[in-house]
Amino acid sequence: MKQTILKRFIVKSPKKLNKLKLAFITGATKGIGRSTAITFANAGWDLILLSRSMDLMEKLKGELLTTKSKISLVKCDLSNPLEIGHCVKEAIEKYGCPSVLINNAGCAFNRPLVEMDLGEWEQTIQINLTSVFQICSSIIPQMRKNGGLVINVSSHASYNAFPKWGAYCISKSALAMFTKCLREEERSNSIRACTITLGSVNTPLWDSESINSDFDRTSMLSSSDVSDTILYMAQKPESQLIEDLTLMPSGGVF
Repeated sequence: MKQTILKRFIVKSPKKLNKLKLAFITGATKGIGRSTAITFANAGWDLILLSRSMDLMEKLKGELLTTKSKISLVKCDLSNPLEIGHCVKEAIEKYGCPSVLINNAGCAFNRPLVEMDLGEWEQTIQINLTSVFQICSSIIPQMRKNGGLVINVSSHASYNAFPKWGAYCISKSALAMFTKCLREEERSNSIRACTITLGSVNTPLWDSESINSDFDRTSMLSSSDVSDTILYMAQKPESQLIEDLTLMPSGGVF
């Protein structure tokens, strides 16, 4: 595992305990989401996986058979706000309420702000921010019964401005504040909310048509670097909370 920089550990103390090991992971078939599913299953967690591709989820589920974890699948396109409430509500009714919710799904377009078309802007905000709001709105009322943890996958673009990445920066900055507000509102319900703030990670995102980059991907974090850290955050005692954990490549690349 590459040398990394970890910072901003803050401890809080919610009231209730939550023993169920069931994680709900969005964007579960590629990159960080896929690695997180594998890491959690190997650590003995049951999983609810959400993706728009049932074929890729079925393939991943097959790979996880040897872990003996219970793997449940939810097909949902997070770019469509009309799908999310129904899909998540049905999943909770069928598979149970997770003790850990990991909002990982994301997208990006590297284009100057005033040159983006409205569809690109709306898709970035919908997937990176609004879908998180919608999923939390469906799951957290059920989480209040036993407490739980929400981990939102953010980026150091949430506090740094990068040319041609404005919509992404804005969406992640808003996600960071959403998480802080959610944490304060739900603290009395023993629900902890936090972010993992990442530097560049070598994932299939860089291969997408919406991204035009020539970064040295060998210097980036690996997906397993990130998923190991997410598991570490998830397995902290209920009496503790890492409010934000920043994980950067030691070389400091974007």
